[in-house]
Amino acid sequence: MSEITLGRYLFERLKQVDVNTIFGLPGDFNLRLLDEIYEVPGIRWAGNCNELNAAYAADGYARIKGMACMITTFGVGELSALNGIAGSYAEHVGVLHVVGVPSISSQAKQLLLHHTLGNGDFTVFHRMSANISETTAMITDIASAPAEIDRCIRTTYVTQRPVYLGLPANLVDQMIPAKLLETPIDLSLKPNDAEAEKEVVDTVLELIKDAKNPVILADACASRHNVKAETKKLIDATQFPAFVTPMGKGSIDEQHPRFGGVYVGTLSSPAVKEAVESADLILSVGALLSDFNTGSFSYSYKTKNIVEFHSDYIKIRNATFPGVQMKFALQALLEKVADAAKGYKPVAVPAAPAANAACDASTPLKQEWMWNQVGKFLQEGDIVITETGTSAFGINQTHFPNNTVGISQVLWGSIGFTTGAACGAAFAAEELDKEKRVILFIGDGSLQLTVQEISVMIRWGLKPYLFVLNNDGYTIEKLIHGPTAQYNEIQSWKHLELLPTFGAKDYETLRVSTTGEWDKMAADKDFNKNSKIRLIEIMLPVMDAPSNLVAQAQLTAAINAKQE
Repeated sequence: MSEITLGRYLFERLKQVDVNTIFGLPGDFNLRLLDEIYEVPGIRWAGNCNELNAAYAADGYARIKGMACMITTFGVGELSALNGIAGSYAEHVGVLHVVGVPSISSQAKQLLLHHTLGNGDFTVFHRMSANISETTAMITDIASAPAEIDRCIRTTYVTQRPVYLGLPANLVDQMIPAKLLETPIDLSLKPNDAEAEKEVVDTVLELIKDAKNPVILADACASRHNVKAETKKLIDATQFPAFVTPMGKGSIDEQHPRFGGVYVGTLSSPAVKEAVESADLILSVGALLSDFNTGSFSYSYKTKNIVEFHSDYIKIRNATFPGVQMKFALQALLEKVADAAKGYKPVAVPAAPAANAACDASTPLKQEWMWNQVGKFLQEGDIVITETGTSAFGINQTHFPNNTVGISQVLWGSIGFTTGAACGAAFAAEELDKEKRVILFIGDGSLQLTVQEISVMIRWGLKPYLFVLNNDGYTIEKLIHGPTAQYNEIQSWKHLELLPTFGAKDYETLRVSTTGEWDKMAADKDFNKNSKIRLIEIMLPVMDAPSNLVAQAQLTAAINAKQE
């Protein structure tokens, strides 16, 4: 095979970087491209229910595999996906968005084609995406097309941000040399400037030598930019107490003896708040300091000795070192940090949350009890996905087993994101380890935005656990404003009938209303094996919520009132 089509080249390249499931929807400007998927063994087309869900699914897949690809059609398809792409941009998730666009000749003649605005402007949608993409490419020349595809894949992977790639319908069939596939895409990071990196490391080592009460704080980008291993080695070498933010859940093993809990500013437990805020040195790895990630910006550090490690810069106190990447900086620091930290005398870290007190099996289920209990149900290696709302806040008090991945869209916070994300994560989990469990916690209101994606999970025989928290409406919104407002209400659904409605044959449904029913479910050995898709409806009081969500809602309401 001396030549291959450009379309096949794209999918062969994606397979080389371990992207094996392609998300999206067919449309007449991408149909010929989609034909090429079936020419590449080991690549599958998920076939999502709508483009927004496809973007959410690609995001969930990328958080597990490191990168994802979604294909939409020009105009109507690509615009439907952009909310999901914006979330991936905000939260540092690598999604390659491939758009099938009209032929080059159609664009040149400014034909009044369908899916256009009727004004002859074929660049408008590309320009829209440019604002939420790390880079973009519109292929116009077959000679440069392979290099452009390689550039887009590399940028997606290395920067962990979305990239837009427009492929005209008439170029997909054109032939290029197959030997181009023999040279792998370079996915390595460029080395840091040696002098700048040395200055960073030397300065941090001096701060560590002088510190009496230091802490390590890991956030979302520790996972996104692949420094979890370096962060663990830093904890092991220094024995400093280590904490995570809500977005950083899963970036540190929570069974580690130096793990101290989740820090959310004023919403933290008193012991965690005191431990972090009284520190005289904070080593912050991969911070994304949004309002819900910080308890409405309520961090109250007593020290100015803060080192922020980011994917493309380091900040030490008030000095910024642009271009110094944390991956290499942490590796260089690890070579010398043990000696610098040898004078540190380890202090006790805050204890893990206390187990629930014994109660009668008929006790009605409530959020505070449930989230404390979830940790006992989880297994090492689980992927836990929590929807914006009560779930995203409740999971902060759940103690994870080691090697647990947490997915929660705390910064972008698009309601309904997690149904699609669970679908994408389930595809990724199946590719990595068929025993790996994917567990979704989503509210009854959020589910109504994206429920169709359960159909895709069933179609492909995926086996997630779908926990639907039925508290009769948008509880998080009710807590912030309008507890009895009609706009915070929803139509009740028969949740236990959803799986068969979407065509499931081998499935399980449960309704859990009491602590005894939860414990019986969690103790069932068969239930704990991901042998089939399961939907569990959790019945909860309308205004019941985790305590830290109640506190966050009060903060948010107070801030909103001041701004009025």
